[in-house]
Amino acid sequence: MTDAPQLPPTPPAGLPGTLRELRAAGYRYRTVKQELRDNLLDRMRTGAERFPGIVGYEDTVLPEVERALLAGHDMVLLGERGQGKTRLIRALGQLLDEWTPVIPGSELNEHPMHPLTPAARRALDEAGDELPVAWLHRSMRYGEKLATPDTSVGDLIGDVDPIRIAQGRTLGDPETIHFGLVPRTNRGIFAVNELPDLAERIQVALLNVLEERDIQVRGYQLRLPLDLLLVASANPEDYTNRGRIITPLKDRFGAEIRTHYPLDLELELDLIRQEAELVAEVPEHVLEVLARFARAVRESPSVDPRSGVSARFAIAAAETVAAAALRRAGLLTRTPDGTVVDSGGEAVARVGDAVSVTSTLRGKVEFESGEEGREVEILGHLLRTATAETFRARLAGLDLSGFTALVAEGEMIETGELVSSADLLRQVGTVPGLAKVLDRLGMGDAPTPGEAASAVEFVLEGLHLTRRLAKDLTDDGRTRYGGGNPDGGRSAGGGRG
Repeated sequence: MTDAPQLPPTPPAGLPGTLRELRAAGYRYRTVKQELRDNLLDRMRTGAERFPGIVGYEDTVLPEVERALLAGHDMVLLGERGQGKTRLIRALGQLLDEWTPVIPGSELNEHPMHPLTPAARRALDEAGDELPVAWLHRSMRYGEKLATPDTSVGDLIGDVDPIRIAQGRTLGDPETIHFGLVPRTNRGIFAVNELPDLAERIQVALLNVLEERDIQVRGYQLRLPLDLLLVASANPEDYTNRGRIITPLKDRFGAEIRTHYPLDLELELDLIRQEAELVAEVPEHVLEVLARFARAVRESPSVDPRSGVSARFAIAAAETVAAAALRRAGLLTRTPDGTVVDSGGEAVARVGDAVSVTSTLRGKVEFESGEEGREVEILGHLLRTATAETFRARLAGLDLSGFTALVAEGEMIETGELVSSADLLRQVGTVPGLAKVLDRLGMGDAPTPGEAASAVEFVLEGLHLTRRLAKDLTDDGRTRYGGGNPDGGRSAGGGRG
């Protein structure tokens, strides 16, 4: 089922309906950049949130963006994929006035006090102070174009409209122009994503927009002083790979701002918590494994650093792990004869569920040319490294001998994708030290069976990775932990790397 298209909000009652009422209300004309500057300063003074939904840029990128806005500069954001450049650009729209007056029917959202086109000026001359005023919501003042090699000047700036020519207007009449996306976003914010992908001859068309603030269409003697903030995004490597931003255009942007991936683990976790749509419970220690995993992949010498590893990698990993937990709950709730085998079909993710992401998410990573065929092996090694680091960080100093004692007499503990929480807990029974493990993992005094099973599996995997338990995979995908040689079994997710 698809969401219904969103309609623009309805203006509140009581807003001025004519130019006379607008003036009587004390409304003053401001350019978009003045409006953004005033509203940004107002939020700074009141302590209101300035860029909702932006994580990890508070001390680095956002101060640069704020300086650019206060200076009235157009800007280009440079950064690898998945660094939230588009999210940040779209957040700028929240700094616009919620409602702004426009001349009804104007293609360029012209201000009643500042008409641009011949048609709008005629309407003002004829109606005077009784000129009707409409109100435009800020959500309608943002325009965006993904730059592609087939983008034309007509798409961005405009072209002659053959229908209006056929209606009897002459080619010299400015009203025969069909305006493109940029002028239609007049009095708003226009964004060009992946600017280097725009053909160089098309980039030239933006020079006047950025410097003279006007547009030219097929040689028309037409000067329309546009009022907008132009923002672009680009991958720094695109300057030499798919294309480049031409030098005159780069020179016209007032600010060039570098974005980055989350600088520390906690910011990576904040991003996952905010963005991931989880269909099952994913405990904090599992999320931490995935956050460390994403950072390890990003820093691995086997991965092409120029392409980057998107923040979407960790988000998709969390969603995949949650889906694996939900699948287990769905399959194990009842047997074919209707017997309940896992109370309530509780869906709680375990660290073993993360193994599936090494194959499902490898397409999100660009590996170095010499690593063909080893992608899953490399990711499996990095996942185990992230799990071991989380185990040490979370459970360092705890006495876990109660867990190793479970298999001291040659016993095995079986877990895996299709082993229920109840079954795993039955195998373990009462374990000395489990309460302290649960406390360290933030599960409190009364964890659910699913949470307790997730904690137990995390300890077992951590003990294996720190060479205190052996591990073996069965042919049906189950995992067995036992004593003996920790390296004797087959490790999940590939070799040790």
